[in-house]
Amino acid sequence: MPVYAFGDRNRVVRTTAYTCSESDHLIYGSKNATGTYLRYTDKVRSAAADWSFYPVGTTFRIKGLPYLYVVDDYGSALTGTGTIDIYKPNKAVMNQWGRRNVEITIVQWGSFNRSAEILAGRTGFSHCRSMLANIRRQQSGSNTGVAKL
Repeated sequence: MPVYAFGDRNRVVRTTAYTCSESDHLIYGSKNATGTYLRYTDKVRSAAADWSFYPVGTTFRIKGLPYLYVVDDYGSALTGTGTIDIYKPNKAVMNQWGRRNVEITIVQWGSFNRSAEILAGRTGFSHCRSMLANIRRQQSGSNTGVAKL
C-alpha cells in the first residue's frame, strides 16, 4: 500500500469485513466501540479502524459504492495496520467481501480528542493503549484534537 500524508483525502486502502456474529464480537452484540448500534442501512454503514489512523467519527466513501461509511468501531487486529474493516450484517456477506484494496475519499476527518476520551477508559487492552499512545504522540505536535486536512 502507498504511504499517505495525514489529511490526504483520496487514498487506496486495504479493507476487510466483519460481522457482530463472529466469535470475538459476540460479547458486544450489535454495538460498536462508541456504545451505539452498528449501522448497515441503504445510506450509512459502520466501519472499524485504528483510531490513530482514522479517528472516531471519520466519514468516507468507497469508490463505486453509494454508501457513507462512519468509523465508529475498532479492532485489535487493525491496530497499526491502516486497514479498514467494513461492517456486514452476517457471515455470508462478510465472506463475500473478503479482502479488497479500494479507493476511498475521506468526507470528513473524525476527532482525535473524542477517540482519546473513549480509549483512556480502556487501557487494560493493549490495542487500546497502543492507539491512545499514538494519538497522544500526534497531539503533542499540534494544538487541536480534530484531524487537519
